Amino acid sequence: MAWISLFALLSFALPACAGEPASEVKTFLSGAFNEVPKAQHIWLTGELRANMRDILRHDYPLARVSYWRSSDRTAWVLDEIGKERPITVGIVIDHNRVEKVRVLIYRESRGWEVKSPAFTAQFSGARLGADRQLDRAIDGISGATLSVRALQKLTRIALLLHRQTMTGEHP
Repeated sequence: MAWISLFALLSFALPACAGEPASEVKTFLSGAFNEVPKAQHIWLTGELRANMRDILRHDYPLARVSYWRSSDRTAWVLDEIGKERPITVGIVIDHNRVEKVRVLIYRESRGWEVKSPAFTAQFSGARLGADRQLDRAIDGISGATLSVRALQKLTRIALLLHRQTMTGEHP
C-alpha cells in the first residue's frame, strides 16, 4: 500500500517538474539577448565531432546541437555528466570569449556549489587556446571535482562550437 501511495504522490509531482528545464532555458536566453534570436543547429560531424570527443573523452550523445546567435554572440545549452547525473549548463560566448556560464539544472546530490555565481564568474573572459584548453586555470571545489570538470569541458565545447559557427564551415 505504501508503494501505491508513493507512486500516486510522484505522479502528481512529475508534471510540475517537467516544464522546469524549458523555463530555465528561456530565462537564460532572455538574459543573454535583448531579443532572443531563432534557434539554429550545428551538426556534430567529422573533425568537429572528433575534437569534441577529445575534450569530453567520450562522444557527445546528440547528432546536432541547438544554439542561438546574434552577430558575434552565441548562446549554448549543453549537458554533461558530473559524477552520475547530467548537468545542464548555459554558456554565452561573445567575440570568442566566455561572457557567462550558468548552471541551469543541477541533478547531482553533491557538488551544487558549482551553481554559485562566485564559482562560474571564473569563466568570464576565458578563451580557447590552440590546444583546446581554457586560457586560464579554474579553481576547483572540494567534493565537486567531477562537476567542476564537467563545467570546464562544456565551456571548452561551447568555445569550440562558437568558433565553428563563426567560420561558417559547418554543414
